[in-house]
Amino acid sequence: MEDGFKPAVQHQRRVNLKIHEVIKKEVVKLLDAGLIYPISDSPWVSPVHCVPKKGGMTVVTNEDNELIPTRLVTGWRVCIDYRKLNDATRKDHFPLPFMDQMLERLAGNEYYCFLDGFSGYFQIPIDPQDQEKTTFTCPYGTFAYRRMPFGLCNAPGTFQRCMMAIFHDMIEETMEVFMDDFSVFGDSFSSCLSHLDKMLKRCEDTNLVLNWEKCHFMVKEGIVLGHKISKSRIEVDR
Repeated sequence: MEDGFKPAVQHQRRVNLKIHEVIKKEVVKLLDAGLIYPISDSPWVSPVHCVPKKGGMTVVTNEDNELIPTRLVTGWRVCIDYRKLNDATRKDHFPLPFMDQMLERLAGNEYYCFLDGFSGYFQIPIDPQDQEKTTFTCPYGTFAYRRMPFGLCNAPGTFQRCMMAIFHDMIEETMEVFMDDFSVFGDSFSSCLSHLDKMLKRCEDTNLVLNWEKCHFMVKEGIVLGHKISKSRIEVDR
């Protein structure tokens, strides 16, 4: 923590009654997964808030009978306002990869495997001494995280550092990593398969879990960070 900051206990914010059920489901899900636990006393308490999940576009008519493009709300995402905690946190300046350089290294290969980490940051455990700092308040109590939640200022750098440590001898050679997006490549089917085998073995050795529903194996092209990658080109995914 930075010097001169005092712990901040923030009160629960009033939320729409319709959002209560959204928060309740999220809390129950996290409790059942063992990611959070009830805590009665903490020097740090941050409030919950919900932001809309945006879907596709539609057109609505405004008061002046004009057609206005509007993005649909498909649901709600429960977030925690860690701004006061983040202000007091000593910043981790671990760099994320330059996206353009990473995409250039990926392009030009015959085969790819695109894999997605399961629940991203939640795979990183928090030091027990620091767990109370993640305490949040909601209509159903106060809870702290055992695993690293979204919203912490150092979460991206911490996660990338862990991924770099796990795949240090493979990055840029047989795969690329940007947060929880993993891209394995090869100049032939057999080489890509061999690289995938080594990558999956590393995941198994380090208990890194993948979301199989979002993984694509042995394909000629795919989407990486909003760009379509193939042997012949890089283009923005539209």
